[in-house]
Amino acid sequence: MYPRIQAAQRQAPIALGPFGPEVLSYQLVRSVLRDARFQIPPGLNLVVQGITSGPLWDKVMNSLLCLEGAAHQRLRSLTSKAFTPRATFRLHDTMTAVMNELVDRIVETGPGTNTCDVVTDLARPYPVPIICALLGAPREDWQQFSVWADEIFKAFSFIAGVSEIEPAVMRAWGQLDDYVDAMVERRRRSLTDDLLSDLIRAEDGGDRLDAAELRMLAGGLLLAGTDTTRNQLAASMHVLCERPDQWELLTERPELAMHAVEETMRHSPIACGTLRLVSEDAEIGGYLFPAGTMILVNTAAANRDPTVYDDPARVDITRQGVPAILTFGGGIHYCLGANLARRELAEALTVLTRRMRNLRIVGPAPWKPMVSLGGPFSLPIEFETV
Repeated sequence: MYPRIQAAQRQAPIALGPFGPEVLSYQLVRSVLRDARFQIPPGLNLVVQGITSGPLWDKVMNSLLCLEGAAHQRLRSLTSKAFTPRATFRLHDTMTAVMNELVDRIVETGPGTNTCDVVTDLARPYPVPIICALLGAPREDWQQFSVWADEIFKAFSFIAGVSEIEPAVMRAWGQLDDYVDAMVERRRRSLTDDLLSDLIRAEDGGDRLDAAELRMLAGGLLLAGTDTTRNQLAASMHVLCERPDQWELLTERPELAMHAVEETMRHSPIACGTLRLVSEDAEIGGYLFPAGTMILVNTAAANRDPTVYDDPARVDITRQGVPAILTFGGGIHYCLGANLARRELAEALTVLTRRMRNLRIVGPAPWKPMVSLGGPFSLPIEFETV
């Protein structure tokens, strides 16, 4: 994929792809992401299957991802403080404990050689307990949250037959909503040190979140932060397994964990781009985008723009003096949970490099098609424990 993208980048910062105009350069991608005239097409994965009304459509349309304008800005203003780096750092101990427990399940007693599938044994079970801890849900409910997340996320995926699974999705979503409503009611009586309490406390000029908004945000966090983290952790591990020098460097210098997250996400992101619909005629970088045009904002191409990143195909976790990756988006739709995702991935890699030595891939590690979220289907590895 990347050689074809690089060949196109050498000719122009924009090309015609299978979906229409495709923005490829770092500067143009960043400009489009920050321009409010380029909007997220609401419910596109449902529209392509003929779903444009009904309970599922209403649920998706009222999510933070689909809101635009004043309503979207209001919610971001009220919630942004709950997702600062300082706020997410309080989950450091939880993240470390969860990953250590997952490693404990697969290692033999004492030093020796072990095998596992990074996807099923480490990446898949990792994020849900952290989101539950963030919200304040007890450990005994973690598995139920995982079931809800898996079921509801199907509504946001480009899979066939969404209309057939809609009843099951709505049932799971209703159960999650009821659970969150009960949590909110308990927190209103007794606030604690968790995200839900922070959201209840949140105030901007006397404005507060109502019950429906709290429900939407809590559910949205579970959905947005589950499969993304699972897939990116597996993808980042794949990158590092293929480059033992970088794994050893991170082992010796754990302070590079955040750099390793940025570099592996730059090199091998699980989300390669985002679609945007032009709401009005817009000229950027000398290119005119007519209103109604659907464009693909290729963030993966931007992250490997050779005019911005020296030797972009090389993985270097000590890479310095480069702009931020664009995987998390930009502008008003910049990922609200970016700090949380970075922290989760960094803490996971810190634990894994401390406890695993001499990693090698011992079987096929094919990737999912880049239609929705990518990442390895499986990643079988062998390693020694310290």
